Amino acid sequence: MKEKEKRVLVGMSGGIDSSAVCILLQEQGYEVVGVTMRTWDVPSHFSTPGQEQPDDVLEAQRLAARLGIEHHVADVRKEFRQVIVQYFIDEYMRGRTPNPCVMCNPLFKERILCEWADRTNCAYIATGHYCRLEDRNGYRYIVTGDDSTKDQSYFLWKLPQAILRRMMFPLGGMTKASVRDYLASKGFEAKARGGESMEICFIDKDYREFLREHCPDIDERIGEGWFVDSKGIKLGKHKGFAYYTIGQRKGLEIALGKPAYVLKINPEKNTVMLGDAEQLRTRYMLVEDVNVADREELTACPDLSVRIRYRSRPISCRVLWLEDGRLLVKFAEEASAIAPGQSAVFYEGNRVLGGGFIASQQGIKKIAAEKEMLFQNSF
Repeated sequence: MKEKEKRVLVGMSGGIDSSAVCILLQEQGYEVVGVTMRTWDVPSHFSTPGQEQPDDVLEAQRLAARLGIEHHVADVRKEFRQVIVQYFIDEYMRGRTPNPCVMCNPLFKERILCEWADRTNCAYIATGHYCRLEDRNGYRYIVTGDDSTKDQSYFLWKLPQAILRRMMFPLGGMTKASVRDYLASKGFEAKARGGESMEICFIDKDYREFLREHCPDIDERIGEGWFVDSKGIKLGKHKGFAYYTIGQRKGLEIALGKPAYVLKINPEKNTVMLGDAEQLRTRYMLVEDVNVADREELTACPDLSVRIRYRSRPISCRVLWLEDGRLLVKFAEEASAIAPGQSAVFYEGNRVLGGGFIASQQGIKKIAAEKEMLFQNSF
C-alpha cells in the first residue's frame, strides 16, 4: 500500500465501538488518525465542575494518547445547530416526525470526516457502525451487520456512493458482546464495561421540552388546536400539533372511553386526528427524496422489503416510480403508523438498496386506485 492508503481517519466518540475500531485497524497495519466532533453540549456530557471539554472528547484524547495515534478535535457546534438541530425543529413545525440521525450521516458527520481525511492525508474513513459493505455491479452497498440487535444500516441509506467508497466498517462482522470481550482482552476492561450512548445525541430530555427551550415562542406561534375524528368532528383541545406524532397513544391527555391513536396531523389547521388502531393500518405508502444506487433494481427486485422505522421488522413490498419522482409502495401485508418524515429503507435480504423519506400520504387512496393494476399478481 502507498503511504496515504495506510492512513485511516476514525470518527472517535470516546465510546466502546470507535475505541475498538482504532485498535482493530492498528492491528491490521493501518496508521490510524482520530477526530472527535464536538457537536452539542448537554450538562450530562460534563462530569466535573469547570470542565472545558465534554467527556467524550476527553475519553477520545486519552485513548489516542494510549495508542499513540494522531488525534484532532473538530468543534462543529455552530454548524450542527444550523444544519441538524434546525432540521429537527423545522420537521416538527411542519407536522412531521424527523430522522436526525439519517440526516446527520450524509450532511454532517461523514461529510466532515471526508473533509478531515483530505486534510490529514487519509485515504479512508472508518466508524463504529454495526454494518458491512458489499460491491456489486459497479456500486457499493451497505449490508446489515452480523449483530441484528445493533444493526445501524437503517440510518445510512442517504450516504452517496462517493462517501461509501471511502468508508470502512470494521465492526460489521462482530457482535456488541464480542466487541466488549475484544476490548477487555486488549487491556481496556473499564472501557469494555462502558454504557451505551443516547440515540439522539443532542436530546437528554423529552423532545417537547427541547422544542420549547429552542423555540421559546412555539406556543405563541402554534397555540392550542383541536383533536378531531376522521369525520372532522371536534373531540377536545390539544397543546399544539408539534407535540404529537403519528401512532402516538400515550400522553394525549384526552379521555374518549377507549384507546385513541394519532392518525394524522394537519399543521395548517392545527388539528390532530384521532382514531383507533385499525385506522392506522394501510397497504400503501408514498416515499419522496429517494436515494438508490440502481432505480431499475429497486422496481425489479423479487425479494424487496422495507423498514418504516428503526427496529421495525422488514415488510415485503413492491414499488412503482411515479411521474413526480416519488415512490408508491405496496405492502404484502398491512403496515401501521406511517409517519411522514421518517425513513423508509429498502432491502434485498440484508443488502440496503436505498431509501427515502415517508411523504405526506394525502391523496394516496386515489393514486393507489389508479396504479393498482400495475401491482396485479405482485404477491
